Amino acid sequence: MDGRGRLAQSLTPAGSSREPSGITIDALPRRRATRRAQPRAGRDSAFERWIERHAAFLTALRFYRGGGLAASLLIVAGSIGYGVVKGGHTGEIASVFKDVRDWAGNAAGFRIAGIAFTGQKHLNREEILARAGVTGTSSLLFLDVADARTRLMADPRIADATLLKLYPDRLQITITERKPYALWQVNGRVSVIAADGSVLENYVSRPFVDLPLLVGKGAEARAKEFLQLLDKYPDVRANVRASVLIAERRWNLRLKNGLDVKLPEADVAQALERLATLDREQRLTSRDITIVDLREPDRVTVRLSEAASQAREAAAKEKAKQQKKGGNA
Repeated sequence: MDGRGRLAQSLTPAGSSREPSGITIDALPRRRATRRAQPRAGRDSAFERWIERHAAFLTALRFYRGGGLAASLLIVAGSIGYGVVKGGHTGEIASVFKDVRDWAGNAAGFRIAGIAFTGQKHLNREEILARAGVTGTSSLLFLDVADARTRLMADPRIADATLLKLYPDRLQITITERKPYALWQVNGRVSVIAADGSVLENYVSRPFVDLPLLVGKGAEARAKEFLQLLDKYPDVRANVRASVLIAERRWNLRLKNGLDVKLPEADVAQALERLATLDREQRLTSRDITIVDLREPDRVTVRLSEAASQAREAAAKEKAKQQKKGGNA
């Protein structure tokens, strides 16, 4: 009985467990979480931000039969992915997946059974395959020829490359090599270079020892231009041992007999023409001199060797002595 004399009665008959008429549990309003998770200071991981954004969704899931197992697997997979990214193991995982993929391709009959090479002269097959990333386990089905070509083109010795798949198990690789053009010496180190100045090898193998030698910083970039000019004077070039770039401005020629020829910055062709004429008419480069200076357009200056200079001084003294005797007589 309440305070007003009324009896308190149950909404349902005695012994009944039925809910009140017109009221169901599902109809009751649910309290929804309105507070959004705020990012904590110092968090910069994309994976962690993804977890925060989807945390409310994950917690609000109504699990159906087997849903708990699926959620557990999802959490495990997410943890593995987080560990891979956080630990920097993405490259290793990618390598594993690549191996599995190639194994599946090979099992399906796409194992590379033969490779045909065309165009290579100085590169061997092992170098080409290693550069292209083709191994004994690579599958023709999954071989990325565009990526393999890019890898090949990164080698300065290769001017062009083409890869062609011939299904089911053949691969054709065509290589165009850059031709060795000259030798370049800088800081005491000699390299083989192409016509555009690209370094092909950091050492000189036997087939390249007779290539023209250029010396000095920046000489590799100007090699083709200068050597093409020098080719116009074959008698001069035949006697050149090395072309030396001075202060990245002008050239000196070191001849095979040790003579140095100083060329001007401008009108190099005119200076070479003069040198060729003097050598042809007066055998200038065969004389006992050490330097021929052609930097001035209106004159040629030479420096005698030490022996020639001493002989000249002795001859001058003898001549002066003879003249003195003649005067006394």
